[in-house]
Amino acid sequence: MKKIIIILTLLVGHLTYAQSTNDFFAKADTFFKTYVSNGRVKYEAIKKSPASLDELVEMASKIKVSKSQPKTFQSFYINAYNLAVIKGIVAKYPVKSPLHIKGFFDKTTYTIAGKPTTLNDLENKILRKNFPGEARFHFALVCAGLGCPPIIPEAYKPSALDKQLQRQTVKALNNPKFIKVKGNKVQLSQIFEWYKEDFTRKGSEIDYVNLFRKEKLPAKAKISYYAYDWTLNAIK
Repeated sequence: MKKIIIILTLLVGHLTYAQSTNDFFAKADTFFKTYVSNGRVKYEAIKKSPASLDELVEMASKIKVSKSQPKTFQSFYINAYNLAVIKGIVAKYPVKSPLHIKGFFDKTTYTIAGKPTTLNDLENKILRKNFPGEARFHFALVCAGLGCPPIIPEAYKPSALDKQLQRQTVKALNNPKFIKVKGNKVQLSQIFEWYKEDFTRKGSEIDYVNLFRKEKLPAKAKISYYAYDWTLNAIK
């Protein structure tokens, strides 16, 4: 009898977990489809009607995910990061840049999966630390600046995560505004400078970029980094 109760308890717990994460992904998908367009966010509209964002942030605070289910774990935290960024901007909107908000990345905390955490910690201590070989995160985590790869009008989902990460990375690394090429000179986003170790685990930065490029960069190209554009990615 005790074994049956334990099994039923575990089963109910698993079903509750699956339902809560599925609900979160579905509601997040609707939110991004409603408030994101062409890589920009409708912050003003969210500010006027914040209920759906507040609900998602509340849901994210209670959901528990496990590294044993990496696609669910990664999808959840990518969405949580992007939602927390939007929440932080909306709280101070109108604002011209996330850098105009003191402590935006390293001081302001959000309760995610039951723990208070900053945006920097979500990126560096949860995603990058646990999955050091996945540099494509940098093309999915959107910091509210135009220098960042564009936010997508959908939620990242476990069943589609690899395709979504691949699509966004290919899009960014083939964009002439993101990778600037002039002869043998290549200007990379400062993302490559800040997170160099992520892109050079199996070769050079050029080697990494060429994994996703349709027109390959010269192997011995001279690399420099252009200044990051921290202008808010808002729909005006």
